[in-house]
Amino acid sequence: MRSNISTSSGFAGLLLLFALVTGCASSIYGWQVRTNSTPMVSSFNLADLQQQPIALLSALTKSSMRGNEVALANYLEEVLLKAAPHWKVVSQQEMVSRINRQGLTHEYTMMRADYEQSNILDRDVLRKIGSAVGARYAFQLRLADFSQTMTERWQLPVMRVRMLETRSSIMRVLLQLWDLETGELLWASVAESTMQNEAVSQDPVYLGDIARATLGSMVSDFLNRKTASQYTPVNKFLDNMIREAMPEEQPEQEDENEKSGESDPVVE
Repeated sequence: MRSNISTSSGFAGLLLLFALVTGCASSIYGWQVRTNSTPMVSSFNLADLQQQPIALLSALTKSSMRGNEVALANYLEEVLLKAAPHWKVVSQQEMVSRINRQGLTHEYTMMRADYEQSNILDRDVLRKIGSAVGARYAFQLRLADFSQTMTERWQLPVMRVRMLETRSSIMRVLLQLWDLETGELLWASVAESTMQNEAVSQDPVYLGDIARATLGSMVSDFLNRKTASQYTPVNKFLDNMIREAMPEEQPEQEDENEKSGESDPVVE
């Protein structure tokens, strides 16, 4: 009798624990982004981006990862619209449409192929693209790495019920700003990010979620003129953006956090 009671109590405890784990499993991630950015060139004024349109070139990646990079420019546009709403951003969709209408598809494709080898965007082609798109500047993205892993942390052996699973993703991205008129590389940043969560569901940490954290951190460096930073959920603006919630207002910059970048706001 005691054995049955003990077994029942243990089973009830496991069910309660399962309910608690399920209830606590949310979309709140643990994440960290480390950035390393160049200073802006002296000839460039950040305020110009409120006057001159900026285009989003299609992202690039190595052949083994083709397909993962397709949506990156769209995520970058989302970040820019929230972080710098007064900028005149030409979306990737509009940019490729204008390039095609002007008959520049072949030159654009060849420029991207050459960039794969040299990391340089051809000045003459950039001028034609700038004229066709109606933009003075352009962001170029390169996806260096993206991976997703799922690891079982705990399961009930008897019932073969998975109770908890660790889900994680890693991303490495390069972001550059080019002057379409002069062919000058104005600024560049590289970022490495990790994002993880423990939950019962089998959903991975999606590319869109880690991309928002990564690109948001890089844009924050750009707007705050930082050359090296580390970002975590302490930065509420970025954390809210990952949850796809527009913050009511951007937090004010605090001098005591200048070194770590943990709670730096994304400012215009």
